[in-house]
Amino acid sequence: MDYKDKYKQWQDDASLDLDMRSELESMDEDAIKEAFHADLSFGTGGLRGQMGVGTNRVNIYTIRKATEGFARYLQTEGLMDGVAIAYDNRRDSETFALESGRVLAAHGIPSFIFPALRPTPMLSYAVRYYKASGGIMITASHNPKSDNGYKVYNATGAQVNLDEAAAIIKAINQIDDPFAIKTLDSSLIQWIGEDLERSYLDEVRSIRINDVDKTAVRIVYSPLHGTGGTVIPGLLRDEGYDIHSYDPQMIISPDFPNTRSSNPEEKEAFERPVAFAAEIGADLVMVTDPDADRLGIAVLHEDGYTLLSGNQTAVIELDYILNQRQANNTLPDKGIIYTTNVTTDLVHVIAEAFGYPVVTTLTGFKFIGEQAWKNRQEGEYLFGCEESYGSLVKDFVLDKDAVQAVYLLAEIACHVKAKGMTLVDYLETIYKTYGHYHEYTENIKLAGLEGKQKIAEIMTRFRKDPPLLKGLTLKSFDDFKAGVRYENKQSSPLGLPSSDVLKFMYEEDTWMVLRPSGTEPKLKIYYGTKQADMAQARQHVNILNQQMLAMIEDR
Repeated sequence: MDYKDKYKQWQDDASLDLDMRSELESMDEDAIKEAFHADLSFGTGGLRGQMGVGTNRVNIYTIRKATEGFARYLQTEGLMDGVAIAYDNRRDSETFALESGRVLAAHGIPSFIFPALRPTPMLSYAVRYYKASGGIMITASHNPKSDNGYKVYNATGAQVNLDEAAAIIKAINQIDDPFAIKTLDSSLIQWIGEDLERSYLDEVRSIRINDVDKTAVRIVYSPLHGTGGTVIPGLLRDEGYDIHSYDPQMIISPDFPNTRSSNPEEKEAFERPVAFAAEIGADLVMVTDPDADRLGIAVLHEDGYTLLSGNQTAVIELDYILNQRQANNTLPDKGIIYTTNVTTDLVHVIAEAFGYPVVTTLTGFKFIGEQAWKNRQEGEYLFGCEESYGSLVKDFVLDKDAVQAVYLLAEIACHVKAKGMTLVDYLETIYKTYGHYHEYTENIKLAGLEGKQKIAEIMTRFRKDPPLLKGLTLKSFDDFKAGVRYENKQSSPLGLPSSDVLKFMYEEDTWMVLRPSGTEPKLKIYYGTKQADMAQARQHVNILNQQMLAMIEDR
């Protein structure tokens, strides 16, 4: 069906929600094309997009369709032990969660649904807690408030792997009529009780390494109107930390009324919490995204608050874990650290210093979760991280977990405060030990059909002609779509799944990655370098980025 036929199918269906019908009738030709030119893409871990009417939007009908495909997959595979379901503060998230349970019930599949919004890592934990066959998280993570989404998990508590995702996508694509999907109110829909939350928080407490003076550091926390507020302030307060919630952003709201950004990767998300921190003399500001799997921090250092990147926060966590566990004689003989192909090289350098191997995956914590589960007999899981403000301290969850990150970083901040240091000082000791590593991500927003075409053109261009940047010598080039590394006019397999990603390694301790975002309409350009000092490293990356932006604009 073309977009006009799909529009007419929706227009003719008598069961269409009245608000959606009103929106449908008000659409002009361009709006119809944007909303119906394709079915909302169910990617390797689920779907995410703008809410509204149409096949290319998140709404009750596309949620039902995704769940119907997931249910058919589970039935085909004989995976009938139930599905855990959670949701965040996005508009209609609670409705979508219950509707997913009703679709599953029509297939005879039990569901375990949180009665109120809870973080993504708790959903991952719930899957294994209930010995369920899978999980569904209704969230658009850190996306704008106009979006919502749907992430799917397998029985390990990790997001579905590529083979599972392909089978689910195949099942979804066989559904022609989203209005014919059956739903059922049933006793198969069960509500999750407080016992799960207690068990999860007990596991979080188990990551403690050292006893510290928990009142040494005053902490400001914000959940950005999302799920973190339901568990994080209470956890830290019960543990004795000096925690101060930023109340205007503790309000659970899909409108995000008291923040200019729902993304802790953006400095706008810190504006109000940092201002509040300055008023009360706080040492540390912690901000989690709406589904509380990502954490950003700002540190009072010298005369102001310094925002740390996801890479910087990750190396602080990793260095502390390894050094302090070594001091406590609790490091295992065999252990594994996990990272991605766009995360700082400093993870590898620190791991090598302690003699531990690093597993490098494609971008996305679903790949880290998959590998951590596969390797659970090969050595202890020690740490996992990605540059986009996500980490996992212990693997009782198999997705990134900001609750664990908050808990560990609160301990680290108090530990270094006793030595007269801030987290920025501690980070500088890491750089002095291993070298000054700096990373930066440029986001080029290109929305709509025209944007998709532009991104495809850019990737095709640089796949054919790798960028030759001034002052740099290209050493090797990884084409993850082809699964090949090119070096010295020879090629070798990368041994990773196919993905539309290009990575360029240069002789001068520098690398660059081009990657279309899987969740937002943007092209991401990642840079990493090691230089003699941080000022030189920042200047180096800035010059490279300006060159790349100019090359892209020339076309």
